[in-house]
Amino acid sequence: MKQILVRIRAAAARGYYHLRHPTRRGVALALAALPLLLVLYVLLLIPFTPGIDDLRKAKIEAPAVVLSADGKELAVFRRANRDWVKLSEISPHVLAALIATEDRRFYEHHGIDFRRTAGAALNTFTGDLQGGSTLTQQLARNLYPEQIGRAASLTRKIKEAITALKIEMVYTKDEILETYLNTVPFLYNAYGIEMAARTYFDKTADTLDVLESATLIGMLKGTSYYNPVLNPERSLQRRNTVLAQMDKLDALPRGRLAALQGMPMRLDFERQSEPLGLAPHLSQQLRRWLIDWADRNDYNIHADGLVVRTTIDARLQVMANQAVARQADRLQGLTDAAWGARTGWGSNKALVWAFLRETPQYKAARDAGLDDVQALRQLVADGALMQAVRREKTRLQAGFLALEPRNGHVLAWVGSRNFREDQFDHVQQARRQPGSTFKPFVYGAAFEQGVSPNATLMDEAVEIGLGAGGGVWRPSDGGEPSGRAMTLREGLMYSKNTITAQVMQMVGPKRVASLAQALGVRQSKLDLVPSLALGTSPVTLREMVMAYGAIANDGAYIEPILVTRIEDRNGQLIEEFHDKAAEPALSRAAALMLVDAMRGVVNQGTGASIRGRFGIWADVAGKTGTTQNNTDGWFILMHPNIVAGAWVGFNDNRITMPDSWGQGARSALPIVGEFFQRGLRSGVIDTKAVFAGLPAPQAPPPPEPVSEETMVTPEAVAEPESGPPATGQAPPAE
Repeated sequence: MKQILVRIRAAAARGYYHLRHPTRRGVALALAALPLLLVLYVLLLIPFTPGIDDLRKAKIEAPAVVLSADGKELAVFRRANRDWVKLSEISPHVLAALIATEDRRFYEHHGIDFRRTAGAALNTFTGDLQGGSTLTQQLARNLYPEQIGRAASLTRKIKEAITALKIEMVYTKDEILETYLNTVPFLYNAYGIEMAARTYFDKTADTLDVLESATLIGMLKGTSYYNPVLNPERSLQRRNTVLAQMDKLDALPRGRLAALQGMPMRLDFERQSEPLGLAPHLSQQLRRWLIDWADRNDYNIHADGLVVRTTIDARLQVMANQAVARQADRLQGLTDAAWGARTGWGSNKALVWAFLRETPQYKAARDAGLDDVQALRQLVADGALMQAVRREKTRLQAGFLALEPRNGHVLAWVGSRNFREDQFDHVQQARRQPGSTFKPFVYGAAFEQGVSPNATLMDEAVEIGLGAGGGVWRPSDGGEPSGRAMTLREGLMYSKNTITAQVMQMVGPKRVASLAQALGVRQSKLDLVPSLALGTSPVTLREMVMAYGAIANDGAYIEPILVTRIEDRNGQLIEEFHDKAAEPALSRAAALMLVDAMRGVVNQGTGASIRGRFGIWADVAGKTGTTQNNTDGWFILMHPNIVAGAWVGFNDNRITMPDSWGQGARSALPIVGEFFQRGLRSGVIDTKAVFAGLPAPQAPPPPEPVSEETMVTPEAVAEPESGPPATGQAPPAE
């Protein structure tokens, strides 16, 4: 070991001596070694640049496509907002401007323009920093920003050059131009020349004239600095510079340069948004799921051309979208009247102040030294702010979900009334009190314990002690009890709180919660308290529709499924996803009793407008639901082949719906009603299907013909719910 150290020290000493006393031979050897070292460094970097296979892959990059069960496109998961166009579909003015400005010897070099590189280096040494990259080198940076990097370093330039040479080996010159023009960014979420043409000039890339082409190509030197929207003067100057370069290459008509440069800048600007597809909220769910799947299976959702086939029925999805949009727009008009600046909004000063205290403007005012009253007065005086807060808080929302109970296939999914305004998914993300739609679980637990639907309880005042903590719960129906005996079937049919509370006493909160969880309410926490019977524990719409699906499926829960198979770009199967196994949750006998009782809800009870207003005479059963102060409106309808549910309310539950239309039978039911109406009339939903194992439903009177124009009317929203056929009975509760 000592000998080795001695030798190292001796070598270091000799090296140091030669550095201090260089010879001609030593200097010559050192200079000769520099190119060799550079070559070795380049060779070392080659493995760290994109491979030829990667380049070929980029050349045929294709995004994942999501299809409905009937083959309709639901979503395309692109890497960027671009619409790829062929070189023949791009204006020749664009090509001329690009080559004249960015790479005039494009067709002469093989990826690296050594003359331009040398000139750029010389100018850099003289203090005039210039770029020497060819179009191919720029394409390398655009395609592989992570592998190549953006740092102004020798390593980056070498990687860029190596990749450019590889690209020239794989691509033709036309392919390089086409790829470059389709991948270059143009701000405002516009990638590629086609999106740029639509964004800045409201036209397609093949129709761009010489001035428009020069403007867009001019942006490439610095998209933000030469942004024609924010910096029109700079953009105009840069455009004219591009025109001058084109003139040097005879790409302009002779003698036209001055006239063209004197033309003003004309834009027709509009941001381009990505197509939402038929089911945008569902698509977002699928994107996250597919990314995880692709990571596990070594696929890229943006490049590998995956085809994802789903259970969604495009026809039903369209019907659901339309039903949600129409009812939500109609109710928004009623909301605007109820919460106008001079009505509900103006009369709820304390609530408005609470909203204002949650704004960034209030925080800024307090940080500036204003006290609470001063800050509020300042904000109230800001008319634009007050209008914006009111618009945000009183924007009515809705969610809708439909699935097939026999296999768990999701058929339609609407997460909000407008995805662009509200990406929050009211099907899976929002947890709201379900109100009376929770009551079937109470009655189902009783039927499971052997209680007959025809058993009677007195409709009378109920007092339930709350245990050791003290207190008494007194559920009511908004009026005096009738004092008469009612069957459990009637209690559910007319959504009687007094009857439901007594049934809860019979079976207990624990048994009810266990049944709800077994049927499908599996992610939300259920409080084991007597008021659980009236739906006081928040749940998701997805959970509730799943649970009703289990009831319709003879009491057997089936985990919902969205994706049936994934294929490659050639249609070859990669993975297939099979239906989940059924899990018994409620005995078939009890489930049939419950379905039969819920038939009464739509025949005579709180959901009777399904029959009378919408003319739905198929074998259906369902339940309405409304929470305290009409904060939430619910309705879920079961058919042998499809279960659908809707929720209506506001993102902020401090905003409520008036009594005139806020109950679930008036707010949420019309969504489901229109959906089923259209589905049955079009034949997508089987009109003759019946719940097996139950007596045939009573033949209702034939419906009066309903025209397309009168399927759903504003007047229908205000129709009163059906009540028990007994005189002096209180209005049905929910």
